[in-house]
Amino acid sequence: MRPVERREIVDVATYEDGREVLRARVLEAKRVRRVHVGDVLTFLFENPLTVRYQVQEMMRVERIVREADIQHELDTYNELLGGPGELGCTLLIEIDDAAERARRLRDWYGLPEHLYVLLPDGTRVRPQVDQRQRDDERISSVHYLRFDVRGQAPVAVGCDLPAFTAETRLDGEQRAALATDLGPDAPR
Repeated sequence: MRPVERREIVDVATYEDGREVLRARVLEAKRVRRVHVGDVLTFLFENPLTVRYQVQEMMRVERIVREADIQHELDTYNELLGGPGELGCTLLIEIDDAAERARRLRDWYGLPEHLYVLLPDGTRVRPQVDQRQRDDERISSVHYLRFDVRGQAPVAVGCDLPAFTAETRLDGEQRAALATDLGPDAPR
């Protein structure tokens, strides 16, 4: 996917004028790119539109106006996008109970390596994992993953950690959205 460029980012005042329209587009884009696996894993596949929105929201909330700071936000959020033939996503481990969440984040230390997307031919593709989302004892409840799907929209997303196995089949709308993201016409 082509990263979001500086020229696509507008100043905070201009963003405020069109924020509600963009927000509605982004919420719809996220709806079809959100995949729940089991009762605690949520994969949100990113695209240039969702990344642009994140950068604009950070600028709005933190009142970022300096060019170097805007570029830093762009560089940071563009990391969420996959490269050519890849899909990037944010993984959220959603466990409400703090004690239970802390226990699982320790016990599931190897979780990122047990995640996969399933291609149409049955191939399981494991993610490239951002190692900054773990320390020596536990993993973070948020992960940034990239799947080299070789330009193919997956048919399922899953986890085969022995302590937690689950798989979710993608519906036609989800597959079409991811196929669009892999092509030259990804939403901006």
